[in-house]
Amino acid sequence: METTPGPPDHPCTRRAFIAAAGAAAAAWAAPCPAATEDPLAAAEDRIARHRKGSASLRLAGPDGRPLPVGTAVRVEQRRHHFLFGCNIFKLHRCRTPEEGARYAERFAALLNFATLPFYWWMYERRRGETIEATIAENAAWCRGHGITTKGHPLAWNFVDPPWMKDIPQEDVMRLQMGRVSQCVSRFKGEIDIWDVVNEATHYDRAELLHDSPKLSEAIRQAGVGEYVRRAFRAAREAHPGAMLLINDYRTDPKYQTSVLDELADDGKRPLYDAIGIQSHMHGGPWPAAKTWEVCDRFAKYGKPLHFTETTLVSGPKAPVGWFTTAEGEARQAEQVRDFYTLLFSHPAVRAITWWDLADQGAWQQAPAGLIRDDMSPKPAYDVLMELIKGTWWTRAEAKAAPDGTATFDGFFGDYEVAAEIAGRRLTARFTHAKAGERHEIQFS
Repeated sequence: METTPGPPDHPCTRRAFIAAAGAAAAAWAAPCPAATEDPLAAAEDRIARHRKGSASLRLAGPDGRPLPVGTAVRVEQRRHHFLFGCNIFKLHRCRTPEEGARYAERFAALLNFATLPFYWWMYERRRGETIEATIAENAAWCRGHGITTKGHPLAWNFVDPPWMKDIPQEDVMRLQMGRVSQCVSRFKGEIDIWDVVNEATHYDRAELLHDSPKLSEAIRQAGVGEYVRRAFRAAREAHPGAMLLINDYRTDPKYQTSVLDELADDGKRPLYDAIGIQSHMHGGPWPAAKTWEVCDRFAKYGKPLHFTETTLVSGPKAPVGWFTTAEGEARQAEQVRDFYTLLFSHPAVRAITWWDLADQGAWQQAPAGLIRDDMSPKPAYDVLMELIKGTWWTRAEAKAAPDGTATFDGFFGDYEVAAEIAGRRLTARFTHAKAGERHEIQFS
């Protein structure tokens, strides 16, 4: 889509161009064109090849000796390495405390990755007054639930902050770069993944020139290439170890030639660490062949791919409104299963972020959530739970060999291993990151 959502109360949800994102109901319901070769056909084989592998554990008791031969060992995954996420804009902002509690519970049960809002016009509504404390509180909640956080976005000319109308034009770019540095520095160690520049390919869309005259003019004067390079260098200086993304809705060659190719190696290290791809599908799902082609084309840059904003709706748009339906929810669940399975099977993809978790406050007021307005789960939520915490989740049992080792085959991620020794149940944690690893584990 040509616009990116923000928190429910920012101007995106009130735009006249809301209608532009969704096609007519007939188009939404139309079947996808068939691909000559269905990339889904071999998806499960690719998942087994790229997302999991064998590992051996050399297990010792508290005395340092190998476990007795035949000791039963249970290995259970606790977290995926792959990032399954969503924006978390409704955290502590639902209509009622009860709905807020259900929202938080659904989020933490399913996901390990959260996008926090850094839209300049709402982060700093008045100059020098930010919502830093709220972001820090939400980041801490995520950290307490084992959820990795990302900030989105640092530089985007969608709307000028209200106070910017009084700023001399020659100062705007300096302030923009100062904001990049300040946010990344302030949240270092709390938020270490950032969408640095958002939608630079088509920064001069008509609605942007109208709503962000100062920021848009600053980009025009600097040139897109210089603008994105300066933003990434500012973020890198502020946090050399951060993961920095370039994010865009464009998946055509113009994105590559006008933005990605401008972010060449600066002589020290590449300016970006991952490529962000938006996949808002309010008008119907991408054909599998298109999804695969996009992944293959951007994978040639040699960087991880993050699908940063994914939407599939659970009801057709109608003149009287846009509501979830039983038929639409069933269709959404099928589309979610196929899209996630395909992306999880591509070795270049490292993250998928849904947009939004709940219908309540969703972008474009669409039935885009995995859960309904009342926070009850849709079939799509159940499908993802079945995949992420079921089909793609490892629970294994083994017995210690004579040398104290136990082997298993599992999805990459964080694990707990447990064994009973002398009547005591002992546990230890380890990380399984690649096939063929050997881990030395001593229970204490």
